[in-house]
Amino acid sequence: MKYFKKILKYAIPYKGYAWLNIISNIFYALFGTLAMISLFPMLSVLFDNTKRLDVKPVWTGIADAKDFIENSLNYFVTQKANEGTEDVLIFMVVLVIGMFLLKNLFGYLAMFFITFLRNGVLKDLRNDLYKKTVDLPVSFYSEKRKGDTIARLTSDVLEIQHSFLSILELIVREPLTILFAIAAMLIISVKLTLFVFIFIPVSGFIISRIGKSLKSHSDKVQKEQGFFLSILEETLGGLKIIKGFNAEPIFNNRFKESTSRFFKFSNSLLNRQNLASPTSEFLGIVVISILLWYGGQMVLVEKSLQPELFIVYMGLAYQILTPAKAISKASYGVKKGNAAAERVLEILETESAIKDAPNAIEKEGFSSEIALENISFKYEDDWVLQKFSLTVPKGHTVALVGQSGSGKSTIANLVTRFYDVNKGEIKIDGLSIKDITQKSLRSLLGLVTQDSILFNDTIKGNLLVAKETATDDEIIEALKVANAWEFVSILPKGIDTNIGDSGNKLSGGQKQRLSIARAVLKNPPIMILDEATSALDTESERLVQEALENMMKNRTSIVIAHRLSTIQNADTIVVLSKGTIVEQGKHKELLDKKGVYYSLVEMQSFA
Repeated sequence: MKYFKKILKYAIPYKGYAWLNIISNIFYALFGTLAMISLFPMLSVLFDNTKRLDVKPVWTGIADAKDFIENSLNYFVTQKANEGTEDVLIFMVVLVIGMFLLKNLFGYLAMFFITFLRNGVLKDLRNDLYKKTVDLPVSFYSEKRKGDTIARLTSDVLEIQHSFLSILELIVREPLTILFAIAAMLIISVKLTLFVFIFIPVSGFIISRIGKSLKSHSDKVQKEQGFFLSILEETLGGLKIIKGFNAEPIFNNRFKESTSRFFKFSNSLLNRQNLASPTSEFLGIVVISILLWYGGQMVLVEKSLQPELFIVYMGLAYQILTPAKAISKASYGVKKGNAAAERVLEILETESAIKDAPNAIEKEGFSSEIALENISFKYEDDWVLQKFSLTVPKGHTVALVGQSGSGKSTIANLVTRFYDVNKGEIKIDGLSIKDITQKSLRSLLGLVTQDSILFNDTIKGNLLVAKETATDDEIIEALKVANAWEFVSILPKGIDTNIGDSGNKLSGGQKQRLSIARAVLKNPPIMILDEATSALDTESERLVQEALENMMKNRTSIVIAHRLSTIQNADTIVVLSKGTIVEQGKHKELLDKKGVYYSLVEMQSFA
């Protein structure tokens, strides 16, 4: 139940609806009991067992409550009977219908109000989950499957709504229905009610035993759902490779294996869950049957209970079955919802490894230099960078080159603070980036990555990610700087053209130029270019390179380069090998040394 309490805090903003639901449920339970009791005077009239009373009864205390209620009803019926027997019967029928009408009206109102609470909690929970998903560092998702996160945001949250939040409907209504019914049953016959109570704990124990293993089974189902959603997400992302390598059977088999496990876990879970309803109903009927036997003795043999009272009593006893059944099903829901809530709260309660320091400042400009001072970093066990130092003065372009795995992209990840260094410090204008808020740090940086990350939106929508308030003229100007306006201007809807999922309606060079335009629109003082031309053909590379040169004018740039032809004009070229600097200088100086850089240029020239 600890997870249930944590989820319940989301109901606080909707407590007004909760109170209206509680009030409606109180009246629902009250009129539900009164509806059954209202049958008694009608049955008395039908059986002609109504005791004629012409003197209004007087309340003498709780001990005589049963006699007082019965005498009051008899007095009322006697008064009506004096006006005519047919009128009495019609009035009794109207009374019964009225009670059931009020019961169902308040039942509807209770459901009406709880709907706003349930859907409000669902909305806020999803919003918080999405916010947390975005807030968590990049490193968190390098260890998690994306499909598992999607499953938690979709199916797990729905499971919380179906199981946990459905309990909110039962928390007042069903217990009160049982309470009012038991109160009425005690008034009718204490002896018979105590006899019933002997069997209720036995039923409860049997039902609880069935539901004990539901949480573990539910957890398996939800984890497997996350797994096959991951396969689906990876399949859609890598469809060209799957088809290109005729790998459809491999992925089909992988997906089938996952859905087979899901099938097995779901069957086990649902079969246990489905056992709840028939078990509770059967146990309820057993109790009713024993009640019929014992109550029948009281009516027929002992003559200590009136037949019409016994019929009302049986109706009340049966009325307890429905809420008792609902409560038993809800207890299974709690166990099932517990597993979903645990998975959802695991993300919500995950502490971000990268946080703003309590006294972090908002840095508004860039004035002197970026300094990487003796930094060391590892993703897991092996050091990617060791005791690495580099200074990038304002207005300079520093290019990082080296073989794959030398640590070039890691530097970009550390400067943008997607990851934190293990040792050493990265400073901007003498301030450690850990002492600057992440938001203000990233507002100083523009990022163009090797993979053009675009969204299923218009060209305008993709660029507004960088500057939400940008005008159409500013967007067009940024596109011109990035050499992208030449193709955007001839599109049917111009900047309002949708570019498809991940920008797949565009070529690689067009996508990359849009990425550059986005960085240009942001207009930051520092640019980080992570192999921005490595995936392009010669013509696209020329256009993109021109765009990059336009963008880097009067800016401080860190360029991670795969194609060495693109960084010949850099102020400083830094050659890395296994996380350390092996050479450093200008293009011509490094060529004259005939060292590692010279070898890299020769290899690319030969290629």
